[in-house]
Amino acid sequence: MASSSKKTIYREPAGDVKVCYEADVVVVGGGPGGHSAAMAAARNGAKTVLLERYGHLGGMATGGIVIQIPHMSDGGKEPIIAGLSLEWLERLDAIEGGTLRPKMKDLGSSDPKLVKYWERFMGCVINGKIKHTAWVDPELLKCVLNDMVEDAKIKLFLHSWGTRAIVDNGKVKGVIFESKSGRQAIFGDIIIDGTGDGDLLPSAGAEFDAFLDATSRSSMLALVFRLGNCNYQKLCDFKESQPGKWQELVKGIADAAGTRLLPLPTPRNDVMWVNNWIPNLNCMNVEDLTKLEVEMRKMMRRGFNFLKKNVPTFENSFILDTASQTGTRGARRLVGEYVITKDDFAASKKFDDTIAVFPRMGPPGGKEAPKHVYIPYRALVPAKIEGLLVAGRSFSSDYFANNMANLIPHCIAMGQAAGTAAGLAVKQGVSPRKVDTKALQKKLVAQGAALPGVVPARTK
Repeated sequence: MASSSKKTIYREPAGDVKVCYEADVVVVGGGPGGHSAAMAAARNGAKTVLLERYGHLGGMATGGIVIQIPHMSDGGKEPIIAGLSLEWLERLDAIEGGTLRPKMKDLGSSDPKLVKYWERFMGCVINGKIKHTAWVDPELLKCVLNDMVEDAKIKLFLHSWGTRAIVDNGKVKGVIFESKSGRQAIFGDIIIDGTGDGDLLPSAGAEFDAFLDATSRSSMLALVFRLGNCNYQKLCDFKESQPGKWQELVKGIADAAGTRLLPLPTPRNDVMWVNNWIPNLNCMNVEDLTKLEVEMRKMMRRGFNFLKKNVPTFENSFILDTASQTGTRGARRLVGEYVITKDDFAASKKFDDTIAVFPRMGPPGGKEAPKHVYIPYRALVPAKIEGLLVAGRSFSSDYFANNMANLIPHCIAMGQAAGTAAGLAVKQGVSPRKVDTKALQKKLVAQGAALPGVVPARTK
């Protein structure tokens, strides 16, 4: 019989936690931002540990099956986001079926045949010119990311959930994590929160903003799934030959499922992934996460049945898999030394400490809007707490700026900057906030990152 008392607080008894490892840099979270931070720190000479709560690396790009790596150029001939993003793709290029993307020599091309082909792949054409957007195989990407970590001699802990920052006198000195081996601790000179959701920020005592607009993309949770035995090119032929009928079917799919389901390409023509979303859910609320997992699987089955019965190419298709990770887009945002704002992006504001440049997307502004937006290093550094950096979408920003710049390649670029800064800080024996940002910029460009308009590209 359940107790009738209503306890609201349980005081956990104090106890000893085993210290299992010590390093220069400890990165929590192995998604696009965290993996890139660990890679950059290790390649810059830091003894590095990477903790990941799942059994694979890559986060949304792999476990979340968000396999589009978009907006890496602006319609010009050169990539705007390069560095580790480009390395991911080049490593996948060497594996059959690893990627689908325009050739680098074709970036900026307005050749009618190329444009007509790549217009079938969302995000690959802008204003009639070829843009760098890639589609990747999530399982092969998991393998590539493992290879990179092994090559860099990073100490990897999978199935290890970083749960709490260890703080002493205002400085983060380590992390407590949970796993099948029990509760353990890792100490490091610099800790990088690469969780995407800013999971370490509360326990670190770092100020953060968790405001979410229920109507925007960042507040919408998803459970992506893939369909096998279909034909993407056949679907495109149908959409182009019968656009009116296709729009009717799009509405029919949404009505049947109870949410919008968007079939998208993969590197294989016979496999598609289906993006989706449920609005007004919060990925920091476990009940909302549970609701998403249960309800979206119902929606998936209803939508799939409609596709199978009514849409050409899905007649003999089947549900291949669902994402092992919930599709999350926004959560806690660090309050850093600088908070990037909507106005900064609207004005294309440059910073002396810019460490990433992104093609500008969406409002405000029209055809004459600035092409690029800029991310300062200070947006990765907490306003007060020492020994901590963020890598990925928890960068210091208001809601609008974060909603625009929290995609996969953006997180990779910020992760590479955070890890490189951590490596420099260890080498120089200084706090992360004291890193020479000019040296950081030069180091990033030397490592293949692009900072157009800020630091000249390295000589090819």
